[in-house]
Amino acid sequence: MRSSPSYRGRFAPSPTGPLHFGSLVAAVGSYLDAQHHQGQWLVRIEDLDTPRTVKGAADEILGTLEAYGLHWDEAVIYQSRRTAAYDEAFQRLKEAGVVYPCSCTRKEIADSALHGIDGQIYPGTCRNGIPLGREGRAWRVRTDHLSRHSRAGGNDETQNENGIVEFNDALQGRITQHLENEIGDFVVKRADGLFAYQLAAVVDDAFQGITHVVRGADLLYSTPRQIYLQRLLGLPTPACMHLPVAVNAQGEKLSKQTMAQPVRKNNAASTLLDVLLFLRQQPHAELRLGTIEEILAWAIANWQPNVLANCQQLAIE
Repeated sequence: MRSSPSYRGRFAPSPTGPLHFGSLVAAVGSYLDAQHHQGQWLVRIEDLDTPRTVKGAADEILGTLEAYGLHWDEAVIYQSRRTAAYDEAFQRLKEAGVVYPCSCTRKEIADSALHGIDGQIYPGTCRNGIPLGREGRAWRVRTDHLSRHSRAGGNDETQNENGIVEFNDALQGRITQHLENEIGDFVVKRADGLFAYQLAAVVDDAFQGITHVVRGADLLYSTPRQIYLQRLLGLPTPACMHLPVAVNAQGEKLSKQTMAQPVRKNNAASTLLDVLLFLRQQPHAELRLGTIEEILAWAIANWQPNVLANCQQLAIE
């Protein structure tokens, strides 16, 4: 574990395409929070999901961040180069007896699972053994191991005897999730052999010494899974702040699937001001003529995320 100052934040985009307005919101919000607290801001390229990775997208993302004046404090790390670290954590989970192989296909799960707060709830079909004649495909972590209680860190997270994971989010308040009932045993190693996002994210946050995670509220309900893995692996839990997600007029999250347009590098100052307005900051009118550096300096000094309390999504105008 690396030594870390009082604040180390990060932005961790997936290189599935160029940055759009919604992903820029997350980048700017995480950067401002780190800079406002005189902390460090890191960038991690989450390119572990190789089938979805677009060639050249990582470099395009990094170039866009630089065009918007968002400069990182340490070398960028790439998840595709850290498979050994994820495998080491996975082996520790295996040795602890908290993961098991699962033979279920997506169709089989869809046919038998209930729909939960973040997708289908795995019904536990293979928890006590794979059916005869079947072979394991993915590996899942058991969520019925929440019988012990733990509390640690600035996030004031809790796992209790009722199987509930709780944490305080800086904007969204107290979040409570019954992991087994609302999510089910979740995948840590996929059927294609790739390690899952939840495991990779917690391993990398610990490796980079991340103390504060600022990201979009679309990942809010992933946090209990990550807290659970952190407790199983003996890793620290960063404090969390989940910013509102940018949605279009139809209420759909901006994404490649909803045809979100890439942000332009040649109009960075104007777009940056739009991001600040989306985040309910109040830049003064003179900043319309300001440089990127002037806009960021004002935004860092006047950063007030509390105006976004209890807001999980906002429509762009």
